[in-house]
Amino acid sequence: MGEKYSLKYTKNDRNSNMSKKNTGASSIDSKKSSTLAIDRNTEKRILEAAKNVFYRKGLSGARMQEIADAAGINKAMLHYYYRTKDKLFDAVFLEAASKFFPNVIELFNVDLPFFGKIEYFVENYITLMLENHRLPSFVLNEIHQNPERLEGLLRNHAIVIPERAIFEFQKAMMDGVIKPVDPRQIVINMIALCIFPVAARPVIQILFSLNDEQYFEFIETRKKEVSKFIINSIKAV
Repeated sequence: MGEKYSLKYTKNDRNSNMSKKNTGASSIDSKKSSTLAIDRNTEKRILEAAKNVFYRKGLSGARMQEIADAAGINKAMLHYYYRTKDKLFDAVFLEAASKFFPNVIELFNVDLPFFGKIEYFVENYITLMLENHRLPSFVLNEIHQNPERLEGLLRNHAIVIPERAIFEFQKAMMDGVIKPVDPRQIVINMIALCIFPVAARPVIQILFSLNDEQYFEFIETRKKEVSKFIINSIKAV
C-alpha cells in the first residue's frame, strides 16, 4: 500500500509541477507581450511628440528634453529608444518625406483611364497635404538647410519617382493620348499645384479674405481645377 501510495503521489506531484511550469511559461509569455505592447506605445508617443516639435522648430531648434517632456517620459528613456537627436529626426523626416514625395506608382495601379488616374492622384494628394498641413514647409525647409544629408536619406530609402511612372507617361504619348512632353515636368507640375495652396494657406486666406470654412471650400474646388488644368495642358489635340 505504501509503495502504491508513493507512486500515485509521485505522478500527481509531477503533474502539479508540470502545471506550475506551464502556468509560469504562460505568465512569462504574457509579460513579454505586455512589455512589447508598452514598448510600441512608448515609441509611438515619442515619434508623435518628436514630429510636433520638429515640425515647429526644425532639426536645429528642437531639443531632446522638450521632446521627452512632450512624450511624457524622461530624457534617459528617450535616449534608450533614440540615442541621438539626428537618429530621431531621421525617423520623423523619412515618415514625412514618404508622404510629401508621393508614391506615384500608386497613381498607375488604380483601374482608371489615364486622365482618371491624374484626377485620382490630385484628389488624394491634396487631401493628404491638408491632413498634414505642416508637412510641406517642414520638408522643404529641412531640405534647404541640409540638402546633401537629406538627399542621401531619400536615395537610401528609395523615395524617388519610379521608372514605372515615366513609362506610363511615355506610353500615353505613343498612344496619342497626350502630346509630347517631358514626363518629369508633368509630375512636378502636379505635385507643385497640389502643395502650394496648402503650404501658402495663410497668404491665400489673407489675399482673398477667406475664413477657415471658405478656405476649405476653395480647396475642394481647386482639386477639380488642378486636374482640369493638368489634363488640358497635356491632352493631345
